[in-house]
Amino acid sequence: MLFYTVMKPLVQVALRVFFRKLEVRHPERLQEPGPLLICSNHPNTLMDPLVAAVNRRQPIAFLAKSTFFKNPILRAIMESGNSIPIYRRQDVDSGAEALTTAQLEAQNEKAFGRCYDYFDKGGTIMIFPEGTSVQERRLRPLKTGAARIALGAEARHDFRLGLRILPMGINYFDPSRFRSDVFVDVAEPIAVATYAEQYRQDPEAAADALTDEIRRRMEQRLVITRTDEEDELVTQVERTFGQHLIQDDEETLYDNFQLSRVLLKAVRYFEQLDAGRLGDAREKLQAYHEELHNLRLTDDALEARGPAGGRLRRAVTAGIRLAAGAPVYLYGLINNYLPYKLPSLVARSATQDVVFVAPIMLVVGMITFTAFYLGQTALVHYFTGNWLWALLYFISLPLSGFYALSYAGNLRSRLRRLRVLRLFRQQQPRMEALLRQRTELIRLLREARTAYLAK
Repeated sequence: MLFYTVMKPLVQVALRVFFRKLEVRHPERLQEPGPLLICSNHPNTLMDPLVAAVNRRQPIAFLAKSTFFKNPILRAIMESGNSIPIYRRQDVDSGAEALTTAQLEAQNEKAFGRCYDYFDKGGTIMIFPEGTSVQERRLRPLKTGAARIALGAEARHDFRLGLRILPMGINYFDPSRFRSDVFVDVAEPIAVATYAEQYRQDPEAAADALTDEIRRRMEQRLVITRTDEEDELVTQVERTFGQHLIQDDEETLYDNFQLSRVLLKAVRYFEQLDAGRLGDAREKLQAYHEELHNLRLTDDALEARGPAGGRLRRAVTAGIRLAAGAPVYLYGLINNYLPYKLPSLVARSATQDVVFVAPIMLVVGMITFTAFYLGQTALVHYFTGNWLWALLYFISLPLSGFYALSYAGNLRSRLRRLRVLRLFRQQQPRMEALLRQRTELIRLLREARTAYLAK
């Protein structure tokens, strides 16, 4: 518990740095009093429990697969972080766990008992009913373990414990990328006691019914694609032309989430009733992206192109800002480059499994930035002998680091726009054809949106 209490503030800071935006819909539901069982999808391994933990004031215990506890160091971290091992049959079958069936069941009964004791004290536990982590926009079949734990805990108290299940959906917009977004949608809690009568008549049927309800509420809070092709199509539309399809003045992650769900419904609608329109849009979108790739451009660079006078004024203003900010950028780059680059290098060399990249980057980043910032500050104090200068230097490190990130993004954007202008001078017919492709795509998407909403 001490480790959890000490580490939580550090993880909160780390997640706020790692993600550009972390938006929670219905955050008040995450503050529901215990006993509480949180059930979530599991697309990003160790990042998923961290996202939940930093947004709930009360400590959370986590059910995690037993293989995480095999390494002594990792076991100490997991146990001090309120984790309870669950033994999965697939790990026994694959040889990852050297247990007999009887031993597996005994270990899981022990884990269930720990859960019951935790609930008796009004605690909160988080479980991932899919039983595995896969980085895709899917919801795999849910295991009944969450429902059986909840019903068993209530049955011990004749269904007077007051345990509730809180389903939620975690939606990552680019799970492995630094400074991406994550949207969390929290459902209304389920009172486990409402399944009391069904449990008394048939415990297995009650567990199945409760699992179905958990799944239903989770599905309502997730973007779920059927195939990789469908996912690619929707992702291309939402990332390239999403701003033309969202009607709100201020775009939020919830707006993007709703757009993704509407796009999926629209794709399936046109598959059934107007496959020609869908096929035409798919081909044009693919051709447009291929041409952007060949020209080493982005849609944002074309979007920024406006009247010549306006372009010149914006270019001059941007140039002045970039020139004025260059010294601060260089200061931030020099002081933050190594702690910024090392997490990515370590993660890519440590694993080929994409679902572990983000958590490794997060953990290594917490270590590198802490070590480098403290070490650099100690050096400044050593050479200056002045604590005030050392303190000011320490404060400047994260501030200049964030500025350097923002500056680099603006610089890349400006260079892409300059490339657009150069290509218009050198290959005007090709660029005008690209603009016509873009205009036609926006028209097709808007017409499809109108037709779908009017159905």
